[in-house]
Amino acid sequence: MSLSALAAPVALSLPLIAGFFGNVHPAFDSFAHFRIHLAVLIAACAVLLLALSLVKEAVAALAFALAAIATTSASISLPGLGQVHAAFGQKQEGQAVYRLLQMNVRFDNADPARILSLIGRVQPDVITLNEVSSMWAEKLELLSAAYPHRILCPFPGRLWGAAILSKRPFSAGKEPSCDGRGSLAVASIDFGGREVEVAAMHLGWPWPFEQPGNIAAVSPRLAKLSETALLAGDMNATPWSAAVKKVAQAGGLTLVPSPGATWLSRRLPDGFRSFGLPIDQVFAKGDVQVNSVRTLEDSGSDHRPVLVEFSIRLSGREIPPDPVTVSVDQPTRS
Repeated sequence: MSLSALAAPVALSLPLIAGFFGNVHPAFDSFAHFRIHLAVLIAACAVLLLALSLVKEAVAALAFALAAIATTSASISLPGLGQVHAAFGQKQEGQAVYRLLQMNVRFDNADPARILSLIGRVQPDVITLNEVSSMWAEKLELLSAAYPHRILCPFPGRLWGAAILSKRPFSAGKEPSCDGRGSLAVASIDFGGREVEVAAMHLGWPWPFEQPGNIAAVSPRLAKLSETALLAGDMNATPWSAAVKKVAQAGGLTLVPSPGATWLSRRLPDGFRSFGLPIDQVFAKGDVQVNSVRTLEDSGSDHRPVLVEFSIRLSGREIPPDPVTVSVDQPTRS
């Protein structure tokens, strides 16, 4: 029994350690996404070891698990902890506050009205979308009056892709664009006289699936993002993974702390949300100052919507608050 109890944490530690070497090969990075899950299982093994009076082994296993979890803390900002993450900026006097809503709407969402209703309540300035199928392209036409500026990028072979909807006009003389496979939509948007290049991105699944190739394909376009940019999307990768770091490096972007688990298999009840994965990421650079990021209520997809509030730094010149900014009551999380 003692040998079996010792074998379990050792076996779990192997993929956990492998996840720290994601830069060596994407196969190792696939383990990194489950770092917290593996660490929790090792901590559970430590309790079993303690029950078997293997105190030294139990302490070692628990210390290892806690150290692994600690490596993720800098990239997650969970609500209710009584402090604001250091990466978030505070709105300055004279700054307008804008809202970006990031959503993987799920290509086969059985109840699209819930997402349309959520958009109506939140009234974001910009929406970045993933898995926009032909069904969704039709449904989004219902928002054309409120969000007349848009780009939808089809995904060849899958009939869905990325999209950007905006209340704000696209910058004059700068055409929005799609990458070749519909996983990246980019548009330069005018926020009260300040241009911000907004990108919506959807990466494929980690190795052995298409994610490494996706990152290599979009990296040249990410390198051309404007000096002031905001990127949001479903990365299918956790914020501490090598994959997300490669995206940030390719675009000269700074990763915004995650609000926590955004994806959960639809086979599990929502009460298991804390066991999900934080794979919807937000990046920024230049004069974009992210003030807060949080998840919203379930909207029928297997991903939670992510609401980003941001400002644009004044950069030495006064810009009055934008009169188009809409102030609405914050929706409560379910």
